[in-house]
Amino acid sequence: MPFNLLVILGPTASGKTRLGVELARRLSGEIISADSRQVYRGMDIGTGKDLAEYGEVPYHLIDIVDPGTEFNVFQFQRRFEEAYQLIAGLGKIPVMVGGTGMYLESVLKGYRLVEVPENAPLRNGLAKLSHEALMERLQKANPRLHNSTDLLDRNRLVRAIEIAEYKAPEQAPFLPGLSPLIFGIRWERAILCRRITERLKQRLDQGMIEEVVRLHDGGVPFETLEFYGLEYRFIARFLKGELNRNDLFQKLNSAIHDFAKRQCTWFSRMERHGTVIHWLNGTAEPLAEALHILSQHQLQPASSSRP
Repeated sequence: MPFNLLVILGPTASGKTRLGVELARRLSGEIISADSRQVYRGMDIGTGKDLAEYGEVPYHLIDIVDPGTEFNVFQFQRRFEEAYQLIAGLGKIPVMVGGTGMYLESVLKGYRLVEVPENAPLRNGLAKLSHEALMERLQKANPRLHNSTDLLDRNRLVRAIEIAEYKAPEQAPFLPGLSPLIFGIRWERAILCRRITERLKQRLDQGMIEEVVRLHDGGVPFETLEFYGLEYRFIARFLKGELNRNDLFQKLNSAIHDFAKRQCTWFSRMERHGTVIHWLNGTAEPLAEALHILSQHQLQPASSSRP
């Protein structure tokens, strides 16, 4: 089967970046990140950018907005299309690497997303509801809610309901002719848990707490940091004195393990809905295994023409 997009996915700490970069290097490709947090400048250690691994391989959708700027799946899909067309225009293969399920599916399912306008009558009606009633309404409108942080803040909750209940007009398909070849990295549960714990220790040693201090000193409120993922949420609470150092590590470590489980559940659901993922054994030679599978597929030049 021909392909014009290579995809590397997997749970946190699975080694996606290393494999994606090596495959991009061998195929003369460029990386497109599918990570909801790596778009933010200055959030390096906590988001696991590992920029040193890229070497000479170009990458896209990393360090493109400042902290505090809203970035969502609609904006990701639009930026992905721009990056894909740019890479295709150079005659190279786009390599999408990441673990944010909604971002991955926005490309792989090919849905044309639209920007949802503000709905003043809806907002006026929602203003009368309690926070608990808003949570219930959102969960009914979007049972597959992936971003639990929307439940923490009333303004985000209202916006999420606005998006979930929006009836979009017909749109042209997203990147027609897209033919992805998808690899996933799989580890035994116990080994992945050890990798997660070890990586957390390394990132704390590398200055992850100091990174959050710099962000806060640079004007990012603790309340905003709550929305940038587990590492920033728990470290913000540590810096506010709500957690001691031991609790920070234990609670954050446990939360990341739970997050990895949710990622694996998301990927399993993708497969049940028809997404074909070639799973690679993380404990063996995932690169060699991926290259073997690639040898059985034909690289189809990506079209740089817009729909």
